Amino acid sequence: IAQPALCSFVFAAVFLAVSSVFFISDLQSTELARLTGFLFGAIVLLTVIAPILTMRLVAEELKLGTLELLMTSPVREGEIILGKFLGAFTILFAMLLLTWFYPLILKLGGGEPDFGPVFSGYIGLLLFGSAFMAVGLMASSVTSNQILSAVVGLGLLLILWLGSAAGGLVQNVEWAKGIVNYVSLTNIYVDFLRGVIDTKAVVYL
Repeated sequence: IAQPALCSFVFAAVFLAVSSVFFISDLQSTELARLTGFLFGAIVLLTVIAPILTMRLVAEELKLGTLELLMTSPVREGEIILGKFLGAFTILFAMLLLTWFYPLILKLGGGEPDFGPVFSGYIGLLLFGSAFMAVGLMASSVTSNQILSAVVGLGLLLILWLGSAAGGLVQNVEWAKGIVNYVSLTNIYVDFLRGVIDTKAVVYL
């Protein structure tokens, strides 16, 4: 029980440490009271961290043979998966909650950050992180190898990120281009950074 908790603390510490570098670097280079650098860096970190956090959720149960025991408990399959997802989501929420001192630093330091894009950016991080956790959980459920689970999860996320680039390859086919652009995570996240919360993006994520 202690090992997963320790791993979660380590990942949270790494996330906070690296994201603070993005925050400080952007602040020093632009001298603007904004969180764009942190938000861009955080989404990249979550793309890598989410598959690693979720790689053992089901894969370890399969490897140790405890999944059969878990399935005999008086809970349904959906409840088991939902419980594992909510556990990963709690870690995600805690990590993002600890970064709320970034906008407070800007405010207390005499800056005037635009809290509209800040709020939408955090909503985007939460939604994207949740989607990443779901993809990682799915990858963990198809193999008993944790490393393979992380690689599959990361690969799927990279494919979704590269959707906008793939859209250029099918630009002459309107219906295919529309589908590719819709599933592209890049196009969606830019809107969140601009302060736009599109209901279509929320439903998709």
